[in-house]
Amino acid sequence: MDGLPPLIDQFSHGAVHGELGLGSFEAHLADAVGALGPAAPAGTTFFDTRAGLAIRRWCPPLLGLEPHCPPVRYLARRRELGAFRAGRMLLRGAGIGTFLVAAGSPGGLTSAPELAAAAGAHAHEVVRLEPLAEQVADTSGSVDAFLGYTAEALYAAGQHATAFASGATYCEGRAPEAAEVRRAADRWLRGRRPGEPLAEPALVRHLLWGAVATGLPVQLHCPDPRPLAGFLRATAGLGSDLVLLPGPPHHGRAAQLAAVHAHVYADTGPYPEEALSRAPFGKLLFSSGARGLPERYVVAARLFARAMERVVGEWTAEGLCAAADGRRITELVGSGTARRVYRLAATT
Repeated sequence: MDGLPPLIDQFSHGAVHGELGLGSFEAHLADAVGALGPAAPAGTTFFDTRAGLAIRRWCPPLLGLEPHCPPVRYLARRRELGAFRAGRMLLRGAGIGTFLVAAGSPGGLTSAPELAAAAGAHAHEVVRLEPLAEQVADTSGSVDAFLGYTAEALYAAGQHATAFASGATYCEGRAPEAAEVRRAADRWLRGRRPGEPLAEPALVRHLLWGAVATGLPVQLHCPDPRPLAGFLRATAGLGSDLVLLPGPPHHGRAAQLAAVHAHVYADTGPYPEEALSRAPFGKLLFSSGARGLPERYVVAARLFARAMERVVGEWTAEGLCAAADGRRITELVGSGTARRVYRLAATT
């Protein structure tokens, strides 16, 4: 929507480096729709998906092509420009002014500073708790060393991170007891090999309560937010805002929880329609969730802006709100709430 501030993308993983041929581009496109690999049967392609159609609609004009051009023509233009220049043109045309990027994303993706430079924008790190503990475990020889170094790493990360994030699918309304944490750490350290992911629920909950104690916002990447209800209640008044990033079809439920708890917020992703009917607008935030293709940032931002324009346009036409209210609501969800929750400077 014209005249609105650039979006703040509250969560993404970064973009790929290097050139992409048809096969590698298809693999990233498959990831965008949740598939395990490129379309296998002859004559099929992930360009024939909603994500593929959206890329063909919104991305070619940013590279000097007509909308809906054939995929082969689009990829040829990408190669003609070079990966670096094409990525810059796409990211700078996305309409996103600030990125919150998962620190240490795997797969050779851009870091927050690299993404900021390519997009000509601001970027900040979100530190995932589980990889933080996994890195400490790779060099810890004992339970005492692991717990001590984890606490130090959490404190050190809190000095530069904008937020923490966790993939906890359940957390009760109290921190685990010290003895429970020690037993879980002992089991995990004895049985794991270097690089193996954290798989002890008690340790995940321990990390989560430690992150809340820092006072930084904490993102909760939860397919279904209901198992976190006790944790949400118990953390009220502790000074840390919690942001629910649910999976479909749970965005409405996350918005309901955000409406109940003053310190809880909900992600809308690129599709804000359901969440807008369940929570105050100042409790909702946009994210692209983009990983890999810079095109995914473009598509997410366009889909979000068009959805907001459609919803507030209907409300305005019905007389439910004034045009100025519609713009204010769009700005809140697109950038204003994120600026407040993550304590970002107004200049971003």
